[in-house]
Amino acid sequence: MNYSNLFKIALRAIGANKMRSFLTALGIIIGVASVITMLAIGQGSKRSIQANIAEMGSNMIMIHPGQDMRGGVRQDASSMETLKLTDYQALKDECNYIKGISPVVNSSGQFIYGNNNTQSTIYGVNGDYLDIRQLSVSDGEMFTDQEIKTSAKVCILGQTVADYLFPNGGSPVGKVVRFNSIPFRVIGLLKKKGYNSMGMDQDDLVLAPYTTVMKRILAQTYLSEIQASAITEGVTDKAVDEMTKILRRTHKLKDATDTQAGDDDDFNIRSQEELSTMMNSTTNMLTILLGCVAGISLVVGGIGIMNIMYVSVTERTREIGLRMSVGARGVDILNQFLIEAIMMSVTGGLIGVIIGIGSSYAVKLIAHWPIYIEPWTIIMSFAVCTFTGVFFGWYPAKKAARLDPIEAIRYE
Repeated sequence: MNYSNLFKIALRAIGANKMRSFLTALGIIIGVASVITMLAIGQGSKRSIQANIAEMGSNMIMIHPGQDMRGGVRQDASSMETLKLTDYQALKDECNYIKGISPVVNSSGQFIYGNNNTQSTIYGVNGDYLDIRQLSVSDGEMFTDQEIKTSAKVCILGQTVADYLFPNGGSPVGKVVRFNSIPFRVIGLLKKKGYNSMGMDQDDLVLAPYTTVMKRILAQTYLSEIQASAITEGVTDKAVDEMTKILRRTHKLKDATDTQAGDDDDFNIRSQEELSTMMNSTTNMLTILLGCVAGISLVVGGIGIMNIMYVSVTERTREIGLRMSVGARGVDILNQFLIEAIMMSVTGGLIGVIIGIGSSYAVKLIAHWPIYIEPWTIIMSFAVCTFTGVFFGWYPAKKAARLDPIEAIRYE
């Protein structure tokens, strides 16, 4: 069996019907280009979401007060007072899987400097908060432990707040701003982070020592939440389990026994890993959906190849009969038509890959959507093209190989 001759015959047959061959391959071209473009959009969205979550703190763990039932009415978690500074201290001293932890209290109000003012939120935190939330100080410095102990009236401004209060662009460090009539000396300016994927302005905030916010603004002894950062993303679940045990002990909650049920947690622990898993599952479903829709084009292209191969077998019945009468075997005829089908599908696949990559970058430039082309999508496209050529070309080729030479020569 001379494969080089079979390739030459296949090329000659394809070249004899250029327009028909192109239109046949067009289905494969559109299918492959669609699959690559759609998967690139899906993977780009997934990576964009992961990057946004990482900016918020990929290893972040958040502890909130739990909801409670009072007189048959479920209370809002924000009204609960179950998280205390003693809980924060116990977690800080005993938890082995965290690298940073910060109490968090907050209050919304109006910031004033001179004739300028803006509505924002002041967060009472400690020094670990910057690492937990992936923040950094671009001008000035972070408040010290001593300032936290003395409940010093110092603050660090987010870029959005600074732009509203200091529209002329001067450095706010050293200036005194007022929050609900309480003066705060600005000691730092946070580095700009911009908006996240949820459309929230990450620079519209002000940081201050948590003791200052608790005593001088809120006049409360309980915490709104506790935020921590696991050592690595892989030990997040262990950190959550360890925190749960510590908080159940400090809150004197009874564990379940053989005779009685245990007390429900009066706190909620959530990690960014949960959010990441949920968002990834959503984007994966979207990517699969987009891939399936685009894959339909490949199936349609394959059916086009099958249709054209049937027409080709019918048109070339006498040629097949002549070749078989001079010694060509059925397997030679089978391979000839299979090679034609595979050449059309693989050529269409090559062009489709180029167009698909170009379309992906066009989407990025025109629509400003995030894209990411995985190498496996290109490899998969070639594999699917080859399979499509073999699968849809097999039956027409088998039909040609089974023709009776005498009947084929007589065919009009």
